[in-house]
Formats: sequence, C-alpha cells, structure tokens
Amino acid sequence: MLYLVGLGLGDAKDITVKGLEAVRRCRRVYLEAYTSVLTVGKEALEEFYGKELILADREMVEQEADSLLKEADVCDVAFLVVGDPFGATTHSDLVLRAVKLGIPYKVIHNASIMNAVGCCGLQLYNFGETVSIVFWTDTWKPESFFDKIEKNRQNGMHTLCLLDIKVKEQSLENLMKGRKIYEPPRYMSVNQAAEQLLAILQNRRLQGEKPEITENTICVGLARVGAPDEKIASGTLQQMSTVELGAPLHSLIVTGTMHPLELEMLKLFSVDSSSSENNECQRTT
Repeated sequence: MLYLVGLGLGDAKDITVKGLEAVRRCRRVYLEAYTSVLTVGKEALEEFYGKELILADREMVEQEADSLLKEADVCDVAFLVVGDPFGATTHSDLVLRAVKLGIPYKVIHNASIMNAVGCCGLQLYNFGETVSIVFWTDTWKPESFFDKIEKNRQNGMHTLCLLDIKVKEQSLENLMKGRKIYEPPRYMSVNQAAEQLLAILQNRRLQGEKPEITENTICVGLARVGAPDEKIASGTLQQMSTVELGAPLHSLIVTGTMHPLELEMLKLFSVDSSSSENNECQRTT
C-alpha cells in the first residue's frame, strides 16, 4: 500500500491521528522536500513519529518514482507531504503511476494553504484561480500570472498567489556541465512578489494599458500560516512591497470585491488603519 499523508502547515503535531497511525505502521517513510516546508526540521518529525524519514527531493520523485512504487508493491510505504497531498501536481502523477502498476493507495488529507488562507477573514468561496509567482531573472520576467489576477479581479474574485520556492536548484552553468552542485535555498517573500507586480503595472501603463490592479489595491500578506509565529498584514500593494513578515513561507492575496464583513476582518491586520477604508470602499458589496 502507498499512503499519501498530508502533514498540515505547522509542526510535527499537525499530522492527523489517522495519518500518524499510517506512518507508524509503514516500513519506509519518505518526506517530500521541495514543494513546501514545515517550521520544524526532519529530526523533530522523526522524533514525534518514531520513524526514520527519507528525504525525497524533486529529482528523486520525478526521476526515481518507480523504485519508490516498487517498494510499495511489497510493503507499506508512506509519502509525506506538507499541507495536503494534492497541493502539487507531482503527487497526482505519483498516484497515476501507482494505479498503472496495480499498487493500491490511500490518501490522508490535511489542511493546506488553499483553505488556511481563510484565517485573514477573506471568504474562501470568493477566491478565483490560484496563481504562482516565480522569481524573475535578468533574462526571464514572465507576466502571465498577472493576467489571471486581472481576470479574477474583473470578476470580483480574490487571488491567492503562491510564491516561488527554489530548493536544490542548479545554476545554468552547472546544469549544462552536468555538475551536481546546487544553489542555496531561496523562498520568495511578500515584498519581492509585490515588487514584481508593481513592475508589471509600470510595464503595462507604458504599453498604454490601464490595469485593473493599482498601487492602491488592497492585498494581504501571510507568513508561516498555521505556525505559532504566523503573521498576517493587510494594506495596499505598495505597502506590501515594504512590509516585513520574517521567515518563509509567504503567500500574497490580491483582493477583489469585498463584503463589509471581509473588510472588517482585514482591519484586524491592517498596516495602516486608513488604507482599507480609503482605497477600497468602492469595491464593497
């Protein structure tokens, strides 16, 4: 049996009772280590679960999944995922491979950022398509995610922006030369995401466009959701480019039309008590 177990968002104790029972009866336990991170390390998980964990990076899961599945064909194997098991498409691929090989699987769900963002007071059914904001480079500055945010906003919907994670990434030079040398981990902050959105605004205006999103659009920055040191800040997009939320992981929400109750909740986290009232009163329902 292959178990795909969600770990939740905080620390070792966020695993469900059902998930913990599955982990403890498995012979081999893998910890997926590239789509997200917990606030505690591998050692803390091992101590609480009572099991040795095998770190599974992107290379292993995408290129060596068959060996993992062969183990699941002869014994119980757990694949641990921060958040919920289906928070990343890679895990759907693992299930499809297991089915093709005739290996039974069981999914044990948990909280993920996709539903935990409700902690800021924005109502989940008012969210549109989720987008990912990637790190720009000197030669690659994609803007496609901005169009999706614009579409959501035109429809009155909020947008959850998942911010880029670079773990065990190779430089172009090392990749070209086949050298297994990896760059230090990088995690995009709310500041960086906001700065890229502001840059896109300027680009679009230079092209004669009038973006739906402006510097005064109300946004929400979230950090380490579900952890004891969780931080939430609401304010304008311009303010999000300077707000400090500390260590990763960060997420950013670009709001759409807001219900008065949502506005009232965002005031709890406002970096400037006047911003939510002065900039967005016309977008309430």
